[in-house]
Formats: sequence, structure tokens, C-alpha cells
Amino acid sequence: MKRRDFIRDLAVGGAALRWGPSMLAAQASPGAEAPVLAAVEGESPALITKEAVSALGGMTRFVSRGDRVVIKPNIGWDRTPEMAACTNPEVVRTLVELVREAGAKSVTVIDNTTNQAKRCYVRSGIMDAAREAGASVPYVDEARVKRMALKGEWLTEWGIVQDVVEADKIINVPIAKHHSLCRLTMGMKNWLGATGGARNQLHQKLDQAMVDLAAFFKPSLTVLDAYRILVRNGPQGGRVSDTKLVKTVVAATDPVAADAMGASFFDIEPRELLYLRLAQERGLGTFELEKLRIEKRKI
Repeated sequence: MKRRDFIRDLAVGGAALRWGPSMLAAQASPGAEAPVLAAVEGESPALITKEAVSALGGMTRFVSRGDRVVIKPNIGWDRTPEMAACTNPEVVRTLVELVREAGAKSVTVIDNTTNQAKRCYVRSGIMDAAREAGASVPYVDEARVKRMALKGEWLTEWGIVQDVVEADKIINVPIAKHHSLCRLTMGMKNWLGATGGARNQLHQKLDQAMVDLAAFFKPSLTVLDAYRILVRNGPQGGRVSDTKLVKTVVAATDPVAADAMGASFFDIEPRELLYLRLAQERGLGTFELEKLRIEKRKI
């Protein structure tokens, strides 16, 4: 299914899509029902991130004054932003700024990388962007990981990065990418970066592990970076030719819906992804976007 056909079918199916330009300062009017998901397309990663969060009611809907907030991007690979292996640094910078403006006591940006942490943090551009916006950006070491009971259906316990679970609010900020094992890596797969231990063992039942982790972390907000996506040779890519400019950011209160919308950028039906079916069965959200209030904007 082509992306344009997917969006068309959403409209025919009754999803509440609003089209046309909008003002960056505009937020959901008082008393109005906020959308579950907003997808915003535009030239600037920063502006479309602001607009997507604004469409859901603004960051003050998710962050209260005095909150300790963790922003969890994908910083897993020693790649530049042009390779689309890590979350766009401007998306991360913008979210840090919005969280601080909402009155957060502290903002931490953290990920347990796959390649060497310092190289990933620096080369991705995320360390500098997050620090300049006022966040702390620590590396994950053994002292930050503690084995915890997850009570999942397959993953009953595992080592978890404590910075994440000790936060008052968590914002999940994945990038949309191809993945050799589970077809796509987006919001649910991003939680592996909040774990420690021998993570390759999680690949034995990767779809089930992803859902168990998503049920454990429960983010306040998911912001999917689809500005430049990795369409092949994922999850780390390595060539600009493996990427595609979609110039879109998706913000959602439903993490399953966020990944479902992300699947449309790859012309994949959400129901084709086992982990989305499992997540919906577990009550974590829905991939049936036609049942949700959705807002789509182009700026």
C-alpha cells in the first residue's frame, strides 16, 4: 500500500484528519478533544516537532512544573544524522527546549548504545544538541543498570537503566528505520536502549520482548522522528542512499498508533508487524488508525 493511499483510506474510514496550514502557536482549544496522534510535515525538523506537540495540546499537557524528565532517543549507532541511524538531533534539541519551557526540574537525554557510547553520542550530534538546550547527557554504565521484575509475558525480569524508571515522565523519541529482524524499528524497539545486559538474547523472541518492554515503561508521549528514514540495511545503515526524506514528525499519546503511522512511511500495513498485533492484544494501544482521532498538518 502506498503512503498516499494509506492516508486516503484513513479519511474514508472516518479518522478525523485536518488538513492545511496551521499556526505554530496554536494548540487544542480549551474543552476540545485533543487528537491521539498528530503527523506534521515540513522542511524544519524543529518546527514540525513543535507543531506536532502543539497539536496534541502542548508540552504542558505531558510535563508539569518540577518534573524530572527523561527523553529517550535512539543514539545506538556511530553514524551522522544524514545516515538516519539515530534520532535527528534537532528533534531532540526541540523536545528538551519544550520540556524546560514547561517547567521541568531536570531533563536527561540517555541511551544505552550498541556502538561505543562516546562516538555515538558525539557523531550523532545528539550530545551537543541536548546539552546546548539544557539537558544532562550521561553515558550508561553498569552502575546505572539494575535487574528488575518486568512481569512480562515472555520477559519476566531484565536489567533496566535506572535513570529511565526513576523519572517522573518519559518521552520516547525513536527514529523510523528498517530492521533486519523485525522489519521496522520505531518506538517499541527503542526501549531496548533502556536496558542493559546481554541484549542479543532478547532477539530470540524480539517481538515479544519489545511488547513486554513497552508495557513496562509506559511513556507519557511518543515522538517519532520520520524526517529522514532508513529504508534498507537497518538498523545502522551506512549510506545516504539507504535513506529517504519524509520530512515528518509524529507525536502520539498511543505508542502503538505511533508505530502504526510510522509503518505507513514504508508502505507496510501495520497488521503485518507481529509486535503491533501483540501490543494491541495486550491493550497497549491500537494500530487501527481509522478508529482514532488523528490530525495531519503540513507547514
